[in-house]
Amino acid sequence: MKTNRRVFFRTAGAGAAGLGLAPMLTIPACTASGEAATHANDDQQLFVGDDVAIATTQYGKVQGFLLRGIYNFRGIPYGADTSGKNRFMPPQPPAPWEGILPAVWWGNSAPQNMDNRYGNAWASFVDHWNYDDVSEDCLRLNIWTPALEDGGKRPVMVWLHGGGYTNGNGIEQDGYMGENLSRKGDVVFVSINHRLGPIGFTDLSGVGGEKYAFSGNAGALDMAAALEWVRDNILFFGGDPGNVTIMGQSGGGAKVCVLAAMPAAKDLLHKAVPLSGSSTEALNQEYSRKLGEYVLREAGLTPDQVDQLQEIPWKEYLGIASAAARKMAEEQPTPGMRGGYAPVADGVVLPKGKFFSDPEGLSAEVPMLICTTFHEWGMARTNPEMEALTAEKAIGMMKGASGFRGGFGEKAQEIYEAYAKLFPEAKPIEVMTLAASNRKGAIATADAKASQPAPVYLAWFGWEPPLFNQRMRAFHCLDICFWFANTDVMLTHTGGGQRPRALSEKMSGTLLQFMRTGNPNGAGLPQWPRYTPENGETMILNDTCEVKNDPDREARQLL
Repeated sequence: MKTNRRVFFRTAGAGAAGLGLAPMLTIPACTASGEAATHANDDQQLFVGDDVAIATTQYGKVQGFLLRGIYNFRGIPYGADTSGKNRFMPPQPPAPWEGILPAVWWGNSAPQNMDNRYGNAWASFVDHWNYDDVSEDCLRLNIWTPALEDGGKRPVMVWLHGGGYTNGNGIEQDGYMGENLSRKGDVVFVSINHRLGPIGFTDLSGVGGEKYAFSGNAGALDMAAALEWVRDNILFFGGDPGNVTIMGQSGGGAKVCVLAAMPAAKDLLHKAVPLSGSSTEALNQEYSRKLGEYVLREAGLTPDQVDQLQEIPWKEYLGIASAAARKMAEEQPTPGMRGGYAPVADGVVLPKGKFFSDPEGLSAEVPMLICTTFHEWGMARTNPEMEALTAEKAIGMMKGASGFRGGFGEKAQEIYEAYAKLFPEAKPIEVMTLAASNRKGAIATADAKASQPAPVYLAWFGWEPPLFNQRMRAFHCLDICFWFANTDVMLTHTGGGQRPRALSEKMSGTLLQFMRTGNPNGAGLPQWPRYTPENGETMILNDTCEVKNDPDREARQLL
C-alpha cells in the first residue's frame, strides 16, 4: 500500500539545520552580488556513486550515500520477512545477500491501519507524516554516522518511534532524522521499524501451544533483535557496541522501559531515555490469552486451525483482531486497564510484576533520563474558542474523558483547583490540560527505577512555540526535535530561528553528554541533580531552565 512519497531532499533533512546548527544563518538578498555571496562556499553536498558509502555488515555489503558530511543508510534489514510462517514467530535473521544491497530508501512500515492517514489536513501539516510502503517485510533500520570503519568507537543512539504499539515508523516525523545529532556530537544514530499491533502482539500461546509461546511478544523481540544487530555490526559504522543509548517517545518511551526489563536485551543497552511515555509493567497474560481466544473465534477457526491465521492477508487480519478486541471489551470489560495488543508479562520474555523491582536486577546499572511535556494533551490548537473556556466549563469537561486518560469524576473540581493554585497564571484551558497531561506515569517510572543504583534524571518540558496564535503550547512530541538538534528542520513544531535553537543547543548537548557518560551535567543546562522520590528533583526546560523539587506534587497526589 502506498501513500504520497516525500520529496527526496526533504526526507534527507534538507534545510538550514541540515547545514549545522550555527548560532545564526544569514541569507543574503537575492541580488547578483547576494547570489554570488550565497554560493561562494556552496560546495557539493550529496555524494552517491559506485565507490561512495559502501559499508560491511555480517550479512553482506550495503551502499548508502554521503550527505553534508554524514553517511546515510536507509532500510538495512536486521531480520527476515515476518509474513507467512514467520508471522507471530520470534524474528529470524535476514538471509545473506550477494553483491551490494542499496540502502538508500526507508524500509517498509510495519502493518498498521493506513486508511485516511493524511485525512486531517492540520495534523498532516504540523507533523509532516512520512509514510511509504507497508508490509510484513518491515524489520529494517536506518543509520546516520560521521565515518565508516575508522576505528572510532562513537556513542550509539537507537531511536524507538511512538504511536503506541499500533502505529508509526522510524522516520515518521522529520524531527526523527539523525543527521544533526550525529554531526554535532560525533555519534552514530540508528532508528528502527518493528512489528506492531496484532501482528506483533497477538498472544496465541493459550490456543496455539508451545509453537506460539512468544507470539504475544514478537514485536518486543524484534526490538531486541535490532539491538543484537547493533552489537554485532555497529563497529562497521564507527559506533561503540558497548555504549548504546535507547530513546523513544510516547509509545516509544514505553518500549524503552520494556527493553530495559527484557532478559533478551541484557547488556545490549547502557543508557535509557523515555520521553512522554513509560511503563512499569507489561500486559497481564490472562488478559492477552483471552484476547487470543477472541481472535481465533472472530476468524472462525478452532485451536487445531490456528496456523491458518498466518495465511490471512495482513490487512484482513488487522480487521479481525480489532473486532475481537472490541468484542472482548464489551463482553469482558477490564476497568482501569487499557488492554489491546501490547507486550505481555509471560514470565520469560518479560517479567510478571513491576519492572525495576529488584535493586540488583536487570538494568540496575543503566542510567535513565525521563522527560514529559507540560501539555501532552491539548485541544486548543485549531479551536480558538477554547481560549475563552471558563473554570466551570473546564471542570465539567474534566469529569469526563480527559486526554489520554479517563476522566476525574467528582474529584474534578478539587484537582482543577489544586493545579490552578500551583499555576496561578494559567488559563482554565491550560489548567485542564496540565491536569490531563499529568506526570503520574513518569513519576511512577522514576520512583521504580530510583530503587536501583544507577541514577535517574527527570525533566519537564514547558517551551511553547509562537504558532497558531500561541495555542500549541508544550504539546506531545514537541521536545523530540529539541533533543535531536532539529528545531530548524521541524519548523511546523517550532517556527524555527534563534529562540528554539538556543534551547535545543542546551538539550541536545545534554543528551550527548548523557550518552557519553550517563550523566547529563556539563553541557549548558544548570546543575542537574539525580532524582529522588523524597525530593522529586525536576529540570524545567524552557527559555530559562531551572531545577525545582516536585513542582506539581500537591496536585498530582490528588489523582
